[in-house]
Amino acid sequence: MTDSKVLGFYPGTVPPRCFHCGLPVSSQAEVAALIRGELRSFCCTGCKSVCEAIHAAGLEGFYQRTPEGEILGPPPEPPKELALYDIDEVQEEFVDSLGEVREINLLVEGIHCAACVWLIENSLKAMPGVAEARVNLTGRRLRLKWNNDRLKLSQVLRRLGEVGYAAMPFDPEVAEGSLQRANRRLLYRLAVAAFGMMNLMWISIALYAGADEGEFRGLFHWIGFAIATPVLAYSGWPFYKGAVLGIRGRSLTMDLPIAIGVTITYLYSLYVTVTGTQVSDVYWDTVVNFLFVILVGRFLESISKRQAVAATQRLLDLQPKVATVLRGGEETILPMRAIQVGETVLIRPGEKVPVDGLILEGESQIDESMLTGEARPVLKAQGERVAAGTLNGPGVLRVRVEGLLRHTALGRIITLVEDAQASKAPIQCTADRIVPWFVAATLSLGLLTFLFWLPTDLELALMAATAVLIITCPCAFGMATPMAIAVASGLGARQGILVKTGAVLESLSSIDHFVFDKTGTLTEGRPTVTAINSTAGVWTGAGRNPGGLSLFGQHLEGQGEVMTDRTGNLSDEMVRNLASLAALERFSEHPIAKAVLILCREQEIEYRQLDVAQVQTHPGQGISGVVAGRSVVAGTASWVKDQCLDAEVPSLEAAALHFSRGGATPIHVGMDGRVVMVMAIEDRLRPDAADVVAGLKAQGIRVTLLTGDRRGVAERTAQALGGVEFIAEVLPEDKNQVIADLQAQGQRVAMVGDGVNDAPALVRADVGIAMGNGTDVSIASADIVLMQAELAKVPQAAALSRRTLRTIRQNIGISVVYNFIMVPLAVAALVTPLVAAVSMPLSSLAVIGNSTRIRTLFQQPRH
Repeated sequence: MTDSKVLGFYPGTVPPRCFHCGLPVSSQAEVAALIRGELRSFCCTGCKSVCEAIHAAGLEGFYQRTPEGEILGPPPEPPKELALYDIDEVQEEFVDSLGEVREINLLVEGIHCAACVWLIENSLKAMPGVAEARVNLTGRRLRLKWNNDRLKLSQVLRRLGEVGYAAMPFDPEVAEGSLQRANRRLLYRLAVAAFGMMNLMWISIALYAGADEGEFRGLFHWIGFAIATPVLAYSGWPFYKGAVLGIRGRSLTMDLPIAIGVTITYLYSLYVTVTGTQVSDVYWDTVVNFLFVILVGRFLESISKRQAVAATQRLLDLQPKVATVLRGGEETILPMRAIQVGETVLIRPGEKVPVDGLILEGESQIDESMLTGEARPVLKAQGERVAAGTLNGPGVLRVRVEGLLRHTALGRIITLVEDAQASKAPIQCTADRIVPWFVAATLSLGLLTFLFWLPTDLELALMAATAVLIITCPCAFGMATPMAIAVASGLGARQGILVKTGAVLESLSSIDHFVFDKTGTLTEGRPTVTAINSTAGVWTGAGRNPGGLSLFGQHLEGQGEVMTDRTGNLSDEMVRNLASLAALERFSEHPIAKAVLILCREQEIEYRQLDVAQVQTHPGQGISGVVAGRSVVAGTASWVKDQCLDAEVPSLEAAALHFSRGGATPIHVGMDGRVVMVMAIEDRLRPDAADVVAGLKAQGIRVTLLTGDRRGVAERTAQALGGVEFIAEVLPEDKNQVIADLQAQGQRVAMVGDGVNDAPALVRADVGIAMGNGTDVSIASADIVLMQAELAKVPQAAALSRRTLRTIRQNIGISVVYNFIMVPLAVAALVTPLVAAVSMPLSSLAVIGNSTRIRTLFQQPRH
């Protein structure tokens, strides 16, 4: 740093201003440099570098063009990883085409005045390869056209940084969103209609005050024509476009009556203006006022729709756009589209997880509230999976990519919500079939009204017919169902209830029988090995209860000498057997397999180096394979005995009986044709399971427990749930048939499950509900996915469906009552077209308002 006295900065004097930006320079932060032979002071290194770059490029005219007294401020920090924007996969989101010559919009930070525009344009035009550079001062945007073969985009961005500006690609279409763009265009049309309405109001006042009888009558009529015509052409265009498209598609849309009504009124007023007849009046104000009121209604509807479906946008915002990929030992920031499945990404503390994947290295707390609703972070370590959109905590993770973009859990959630909002319930399909007939009836009624009043008065007949066409517009009827479904789908997504189609909401409201799978649905899905009885010894985990204390908290007497030799240590032979079993079980997704793997991890038993072959899973029975040359089987007692020659071991049979009576599930393990051990597997009931079942039973809904466990275990589970019906020892392939049998009895069945073997039953049921912690197959097969592992979401989903169906019926009722009251008034010529234009959007807003009341379903009452 240069001595402040050299620069003439003495204590007590006024500090100098930065030669570049004009801000005061403090003695502690002062930077100096020679500019054209003179020593200049700067407030920071950034201003010094920018000033030197500007003079080196011969663009010092920038300072002459800067307004006197203008304070520019120090240059903004340029974006990092500029080379990222040279990748075609990144540019394709922003450029018009990936050809040799490309065009892009850049959002530029640091533009203050016209001098900034001059500096940017001239500094870029001097670069070889830049064909055009145009700056929009108001929007702080730069439209760049360049030859990508001669010049890289990163070089342009770097050059802008050198002269004091931070720029990054910007796609106005994508950034703004289609719905927001439509709202903006609608607002422009509304503003034009408002301008015309205000001006025509003065014309109307003059005519009503007596000008319609004087010499200026024709002048005022032509002025009204000059104002109303452009308003009709611009503000009325959406209605004409909708009507024409409907006719081309051989469908009568709700835009058709509006277009006919406003056109007839306009043509009649034009006839009066051109002919100069003295017996009729013009209705230019009615045309414009009508368009204005209709557009106000449309705009309010659009705003309400945007808020109703905002859940999807919030989910999209959770998806990271780039990730740090490890390639050849180097860290490279790449867009999501350029990353491949199987690559490794680095996730730093505080970053969003960009992909679905498996943790290869590291440990951290992950905030999964966006997926599960659980506020507390979850500890994730090597071998566990993370989901895109969740938030990493304090640790650094290396994750192998397993899912990207739409193929992640978050992507599937977004797809489900979008599909649900775009789908139609059966009641909506009925409404859609009625709307064209409704429009045809409207046109016919308008014609009959005109013919009825024509003998009395042409003007009266015209106004009455126009009022009928406008007032009977079936907008409210047409949006009765989609608005309710859109709001319900968004609310469900926020509550962790993902509804795949609108039809499901209607079906779920009529369910009278819920069937629950046991493992992972009614239980926590985290079974643990509580005890092992083996030919090589007996083991009981520390703090575990191998049948002495069941998962239901009930004490049982011990069974003779079976469990007297208890120890917290595993014998060498038990360790070898468990290692072989774990090596086999790691190829299974069954919760019991996970329990075995967790036990081995806790006991530090190494099994990954063992060779495994001929793995076969037998749904509902067990798993088999060859591990390090040994034949290994594990599963139910009857199935394992069929696989083993030496199956009768009295001590193990007694242990299995003891485990079963204690509420645990006994798993038999055989090695080389001989049963060698029996494990006790326990899985606790979810804390809310009993309350959920009791709530459903209180509503008169039947509840059945469906499980592959032995009858004794199933019976004890059913008792703990409050005495529900149960069907035990059901093989996976038979679950589907159980649901079919219940349906054959005339019952409407909802199946709640989480496993691969539940998928056929979920498809068979009238409504399939999958727990979000389930397998991909079960989630894909279900109609509703509960992202939070809470059974309380099941009755909430049922309540949401009932509320939605009730709201749809109310919306249809609002539409019917509105037409029942207003149509006769219009036919009787008691309603003017303007009053009709006011009342018509009010009915639509009533439907929207009633639909948004669905959001109050899960709100806690205030005390």
